[in-house]
Amino acid sequence: MQRSLRAFRRLGRSAGLLASPPSPGTAAANAARWVPLRAAMSTQESFRIEYDTFGELKVPSDKYYGAQTVRSTMNFKIGGVSERMPVSNSSLCPFILFQYVADQDLPSIGNLQVAAGKLNDHFPLVVWQTGSGTQTNMNVNEVISNRAIEILGGKLGSKIPVHPNDHVNKSQSSNDTFPTAMHIAAAQEVNEVLLPGLKKLQNALEAKSKEFSQIIKIGRTHTQDAVPLTLGQLIMWLVIWFMSSCKCLIGFMFLTAPVGLPFVTAPNKFEALAAHDALVELSGAMNTVACSLMKIANDIRFLGSGPRSGLGELILPENEPGSSIMPGKVNPTQCEAVTMVAAQVMGNHVAVTVGGSNGHFELNVFKPMMIKNVLNSARLLGDVCVSFTDNCVVGIQANTDRINKLMSESLMLVTALNPHIGYDKAAKIAKTAHKEGTTLKEAAIKLGFLTSDQFDQWVKPKDMLGPQ
Repeated sequence: MQRSLRAFRRLGRSAGLLASPPSPGTAAANAARWVPLRAAMSTQESFRIEYDTFGELKVPSDKYYGAQTVRSTMNFKIGGVSERMPVSNSSLCPFILFQYVADQDLPSIGNLQVAAGKLNDHFPLVVWQTGSGTQTNMNVNEVISNRAIEILGGKLGSKIPVHPNDHVNKSQSSNDTFPTAMHIAAAQEVNEVLLPGLKKLQNALEAKSKEFSQIIKIGRTHTQDAVPLTLGQLIMWLVIWFMSSCKCLIGFMFLTAPVGLPFVTAPNKFEALAAHDALVELSGAMNTVACSLMKIANDIRFLGSGPRSGLGELILPENEPGSSIMPGKVNPTQCEAVTMVAAQVMGNHVAVTVGGSNGHFELNVFKPMMIKNVLNSARLLGDVCVSFTDNCVVGIQANTDRINKLMSESLMLVTALNPHIGYDKAAKIAKTAHKEGTTLKEAAIKLGFLTSDQFDQWVKPKDMLGPQ
C-alpha cells in the first residue's frame, strides 16, 4: 500500500496537473495504471450506495463526492446553482493545498486535479450551510478520496484504501482547514485580481491627468459653479483620493507567488476560530475603495452627460447602442457598471460585518458567507477596474469647445475681483449678470465698478488655478 502511494505521489509531481497520461514504458506508467477522469461515466445504474454516520444514501454514480455531500444537498436547498460555494482556483486551491500538505501519503493526482479546476462539477454545495463550512470541507475530502480510490483501482464509495476522514481529513477539524483556506483564498484573490486591477486604473487616470494638464475648466461645488481648475487637476485629485483609499489594502499586499505567500500560524487559535477580524478589515478596505470608485465613476459620467443637453465637458467612448427605442443613443455604461459593483461591495461589507460580529463563544459560524462575500468583492473590484480602464478611461477625450464656453459664461469668475473691489460689489455684479442674462464684464461696466481694461486685467482664469 505505501509503495503504491509513493509511486502515485511521484507520478503526480512528474505529470504536473496531469492533463494527459504518462508516456508508455516510463517508470511512472509501469508503477500504476492510468485512470481517466469520470467526465461522463456510463454505467447500468445511475446511483451508487454510500453511507455516513446517519446511514445509507444514493450518490450519483458519475460524481466523486459522497454521502455527506449528498446529505447537505438534501438539507440545504437554498438558492440553487447561483449560490454554490465558490469553485474557482482561488477558493478550492487552498483547500487542496492544505489537505495535500497535511497528508503526503495521498496520491497527489487527486489533489492536483481538484486544484486545477478539472473536477468543479463535483462541488454542488451552497454557501448557506453549516456556518463552520464543515460540509464543504467534507465535500473536498470525499472528492479527493474517491478520485484517489479510482486511481488505485478501487471501488468508488468504498472508502478503501483512501478514507475521506481518516486519510484525507487526517484527524483535522474543519475549524482548522476552513479558516486556513479562507485566508489563503482571500490573499490570493487580492494579489492576483484586485491589486493588479486597481494599479491599472490608477496608471490610466494618471496618464489622463497629464494629458489634460493645460485644459482650464470651471469648477463646481454643491453642483453649482465655482472657481476654475484644470481638467488635469480634477483627475489628479481623483487619483490621489483613489490611492488614499487603496492604502487601506497595503497590509494585504504580498509580492510572492501564491504558494509562497508569507503565512504564519495564528498566535492564538481560540481567537482565530471565534473571530475573523482580518477578513472584516479586508472587507472594510475594499468598501473604502468602493466609495472612491463610486465618486470617480459618477464624476466622469456627469461630466460626460449630453451629448448636447448635459455638461458635455468629457467625450466618453461609445461602446454599444444605449436604447431599444431611441436611435443613436449611447450611454455611459462602464460608469454604471462601476457604480453597481461599488454598491454590491458596500452591501457585501455589511454582511461581512454582521458575520464578523457573531463569534459565539469559541467559534464563528458565519464563515461560508463571509469568505463568499470577501472573494466576491475582490473579484468584482479587480475586474471592474480593468473593464473601466480598457473600455472607458483610456478613451476619454476633452470637449474643449464646450469646456471653454461653460467657463467663459460662469458667474464665479467674479471671485477674481474680490481683492480689487471687495466682496459686496463683486456679489452685486454676479447677481446683476445672472438676473439680466448678461456677462460679468457687461454687468460690471454697467454698474460703474470698473472699466473694460480693468476687467480684462483682473479676471484671468489661468491666474485662479492656485496661489500666486
